[in-house]
Amino acid sequence: QVRLVESGGGLVQAGGSLRLSCVFSGDIFNKYAAGWFRQAPGKEREFVAAINWRGDTTNYANSVKGRFTISRDNDEYVMWLQMNNLKPDDTALYMCAAIHRFDYEEISSGRADDWGQGTQVTVSS
Repeated sequence: QVRLVESGGGLVQAGGSLRLSCVFSGDIFNKYAAGWFRQAPGKEREFVAAINWRGDTTNYANSVKGRFTISRDNDEYVMWLQMNNLKPDDTALYMCAAIHRFDYEEISSGRADDWGQGTQVTVSS
């Protein structure tokens, strides 16, 4: 059974940086595309970033493009989200997800096979 566990969230001032981690277990990581999503209070879950199975192609929401970077290490079974120049609007519960596909198209549209519980990111102004 696949399990995803996020870490790295916290409280940061606007303009600061955080690096989120997502540890994958329960299957072979390089069989999965993966991604990050976020959900702010009172809002729907939204796509943030996705990465293909090999880690050589990525996709980003327009709101984070140029500020966030998604990456993965298939040997260590971990995925990261480097978040720079954080803004108060980035405040949300951040969740990682995985789908048993090689490419990221489906997970970019919000479809995933497995989800983590999330890690809270709060950006103060």
